[in-house]
Amino acid sequence: MENALSPAILSELRRPRPYPAVSVLTPTHRREPENAQDRVRLRNVVAEAKKQLESDPDITRERRADVADQLDRALAEVDLAHSEDGLVIYAAPGEHQVWSLGRAVPERVVLSDTFLTRNLVSAQAAERSFWVLSVSADHVTLWNGGADRVTEERTGGFPAVRRRQNFDAERMERTGDLPSTFRDEDTRRFLRDADTALGALLRGRPRPLYVTGEQAALSLLDELGGVTRDAVHLAHGGLSHATPEAVWQAMRPLLDAEARRDAAAVARELDSARGHKTFAAGVDELWQSAREGRVRLLAVEENYRVTVRDGGDHLVPAASGDPDTRDDIVDEIVEQCLETGAQVRFVPDGALVDADGMAGVLRY
Repeated sequence: MENALSPAILSELRRPRPYPAVSVLTPTHRREPENAQDRVRLRNVVAEAKKQLESDPDITRERRADVADQLDRALAEVDLAHSEDGLVIYAAPGEHQVWSLGRAVPERVVLSDTFLTRNLVSAQAAERSFWVLSVSADHVTLWNGGADRVTEERTGGFPAVRRRQNFDAERMERTGDLPSTFRDEDTRRFLRDADTALGALLRGRPRPLYVTGEQAALSLLDELGGVTRDAVHLAHGGLSHATPEAVWQAMRPLLDAEARRDAAAVARELDSARGHKTFAAGVDELWQSAREGRVRLLAVEENYRVTVRDGGDHLVPAASGDPDTRDDIVDEIVEQCLETGAQVRFVPDGALVDADGMAGVLRY
């Protein structure tokens, strides 16, 4: 299953497909007993997708069989033992993908000539993804970070391992020789190569970067002047060989502090916008402003969801499951704002209670 969305991947997902491009969405659960229902629910929604394929007269028999087979292949790849809060399956002639999301999605089947990506985009924005590069004299590990965990990233030349005869970084650390190790030309070359590899990866998958290591290693990276120089540095050794949980626990105080500062900065911008008459709040007003490209900053409570229907000139509240309802209007607004260059910030639940769960700063 996929869970790392980059601009290149998003562009590829959004390109037109031969009809039908099928998007299947279903909520999932991380823990018992709620996750007991996930397998049955998933099979039912895939069955509904096949039923829609069968009933569409514009789909040829050959294409119908192809897409149904892609749905079956996707279903076989789903790993519900490691599910998060939502699941998206894409299937089209000759291709399929499965995406696991850390944000709930409505149960839905859509047949179109493009895949439905707004829930993916919203989940990625809420995830607040980041990279952690943990360095030592002989090992560099890249960690893929999200809202509540890190996992090791094995791509782009990582982990980078330095092997040479008679090299023992642990012995050097025990005997106090570690600082001089980072003045060694081979060590400089090793870390320079890691920095270069990271720079190539960041061009395709940009996100905030943190670097951990002994202070001597961090000082060397500063001296080398690559992409790691401008990252947030955390003087904490031993994480290049650590478990994901150990890395997460080391990073958590720093991430929590940054989240608090970010939420406070958002609150200040919203307060300032009220005084300058550029403040907007609520789903209906923000939906209108987002479509006009007027939103500069969008703030959304982390678990805010609302169901609406189109009442003509305005969106009006509706019960989930009613005809013509839109269960993922919040995700639509998030995607539209990102498409027009707005900043999107997710804030703790209750932070926007006076704005009905979401608020924005307008460009004009």
